[in-house]
Amino acid sequence: MIHNALQLTGKLLGRNKLSILIYHQVLAEPDPMRPSEPTAAVFDWHMRLLHDYFTPLTLDDALHHLQHNSLPANAVCVTFDDGYLNNLTVAQPILARYKIPATVYIATAFSHGSNMWNDRVIYLFTDTDRQQLSLQGEQFKLGDWLHRRQLAEEWLRKLKYLPIAQRLAAVDKMYQENKAAEQAPLMMSPAQIKTLSERSVTIGAHSVNHPILGVLPEVEQYAEIFESKQQLEQWIGQPVKHFAYPNGFINRDFDEATVQLVKQAGFISAVTFEWGVSTSSSSLFKLNRFTPWDVNSFRFHARLINNMRQTHH
Repeated sequence: MIHNALQLTGKLLGRNKLSILIYHQVLAEPDPMRPSEPTAAVFDWHMRLLHDYFTPLTLDDALHHLQHNSLPANAVCVTFDDGYLNNLTVAQPILARYKIPATVYIATAFSHGSNMWNDRVIYLFTDTDRQQLSLQGEQFKLGDWLHRRQLAEEWLRKLKYLPIAQRLAAVDKMYQENKAAEQAPLMMSPAQIKTLSERSVTIGAHSVNHPILGVLPEVEQYAEIFESKQQLEQWIGQPVKHFAYPNGFINRDFDEATVQLVKQAGFISAVTFEWGVSTSSSSLFKLNRFTPWDVNSFRFHARLINNMRQTHH
């Protein structure tokens, strides 16, 4: 009953408003270092709820409706960032079960077996055999999961806005200092990305190296944006038309110059990390996204509806 009432509210509040959900991973098993990432069981009820009470659309259809002011009530798109293998192995079968279209934005540098810098950092704190870490010459004792997560977060913040080469060198050094082995690859290979594409999932681009674009000179930004598109098109044999800004906060991670470069590279849309919905007056190159990380379906549904009240840029 509550869901039906929320669905009705959504129809009233959500006229010509598009909710775009953002995910990264869907985990086969819970991961104590990533408590906010949904497991298969959680993602299953998310998708069941979307199937029962929303109108899931492909990104192409949603953008068409957005421009023509013809969005169906409770319109929603599902998106994933980065290109994790579990998008194919865990998420895709659940999406298929509920007939929900999705878009996966891929950072192409990590499709050949190396992991993203942030996952490499988190992995250092994950090994329970390790009771301490040496980081930039300083010793850190590792406590319970909460403590490990907090420490990892601190180091991610320190490294996030460094130029790419410096960031990678810092992470490599952390591994050398602790004689740490690398984790098995977490991302999809080009062949796996093609398989996902063949299973009716839209492939979008998310840059090559996942840098903060705004800190790079424009010529490097353009290379990151355009090359990721080119590589993906070669791998899947399809046009790649949609982009996601790494990190994706407007004026902090990218600016108007970046938006122009995305247009110039031939994309027709781009998504941000800004919360809210998108309407016919939103820029197709600054679409908002949102995901409520709630542990029960009523709160999840209610916050999705509440998000429709948000103003857009």
